[in-house]
Amino acid sequence: MKVAVLQTNGGGPKPENVDAAFALMERVVADEAPDFIALPENFPLYTTDAGVMADHAEPMPGGPTYERLRSFARDKGVVLHAGSMSERANGKPFNTTVVFDQTGKEIARYRKIHRFDITAPDGTEYFESHVVGAGRKVVTYENRGLTFGCAICFDLRFGELFFRLSQAGADVIVIPSAFTYATGRAHWETLIRARAIEFQCYMLAPNQTGTFDDGKKRNWGHSMIVDPWGEVLASLDEHPGYITATIDKSKVDKVRTRIPVNSLRVL
Repeated sequence: MKVAVLQTNGGGPKPENVDAAFALMERVVADEAPDFIALPENFPLYTTDAGVMADHAEPMPGGPTYERLRSFARDKGVVLHAGSMSERANGKPFNTTVVFDQTGKEIARYRKIHRFDITAPDGTEYFESHVVGAGRKVVTYENRGLTFGCAICFDLRFGELFFRLSQAGADVIVIPSAFTYATGRAHWETLIRARAIEFQCYMLAPNQTGTFDDGKKRNWGHSMIVDPWGEVLASLDEHPGYITATIDKSKVDKVRTRIPVNSLRVL
């Protein structure tokens, strides 16, 4: 399966962000003809103001971005792991991934479990939980003989979720993200490669790039595709763009046979 990981900036007005993401998807389809496309976290709009994110939440299905994504997957015949968006449901917003198959059918929906609640060294507070609801379900889906697992951004720091995904048979884990410059520079590649090695799976890691919050803050970019041995198959710098690679179930099986972690696990 040929996969494409896209890197976008969601720091501008929502209509412009969405149009830019779709233009990049059109480009990668025309240039690379991938079977699978993954977008970053909150690609339609990214800000640390959870109230603004809530104001821009859409119903799913029925929301304009959701319906446009579904149509794209169907019209282009690709599997579309649609990063994440602000979903309006049960009276509150959720940070939600939806996945569409080649016919435009929704085949998976994952609501981010671990919300970003921290106080930065400069005293700035980020409390996603003040507004955004928490997901409860571990989500996988099947496509073309591979099992895909869902995670979003801050989930990357919680190995328990990745263990659960591994136990559910995940061959590939997709983690759309908006890692900031400081944490991305320090931890992004290390954590992505560590999860791939630890759970012997492909990691598809589309990350936001560029500035947000009126240019006051910056995301790290450096989206990656990593194989089950921890090798970086493709990566980006800090510019919007895309990367592609071919993923193969046989490579997952080879690595798991070479070092049979699951059969040797005692705890």
